[in-house]
Amino acid sequence: QVQLVESGGGLVQPGGSLRLSCAASGRSLGSYAMNWFRQAPGKEREWVALTNWDGTFTQVADSVKGRFTISRDNAKNTLYLQMNSLKSEDTAVYYCKTGARTTLDGIWGQGTQVTVSS
Repeated sequence: QVQLVESGGGLVQPGGSLRLSCAASGRSLGSYAMNWFRQAPGKEREWVALTNWDGTFTQVADSVKGRFTISRDNAKNTLYLQMNSLKSEDTAVYYCKTGARTTLDGIWGQGTQVTVSS
């Protein structure tokens, strides 16, 4: 089965940008619909964005609409999350996950920390 590794997190000032990556190995990423989730301290894990297997359909949560973009490059076996106009409330550990957005079932990466602070 596929293994997922996120990268690209870090500390950024409010209004800044980051691009997260989720690199897959062991199986083609193109076999899966993919999601980004996040979990802030003391809060439940929440869905952020999804893309279908080939990137022709995408959807993002209302809280990030107009600021975050999900994309994928199946040739590079990599999923991306471009995050612009970051806010303090975007601070969380970000995870990529296979499968549906409506369940926590699936294959998860280990997460990457995003901290938005001045």
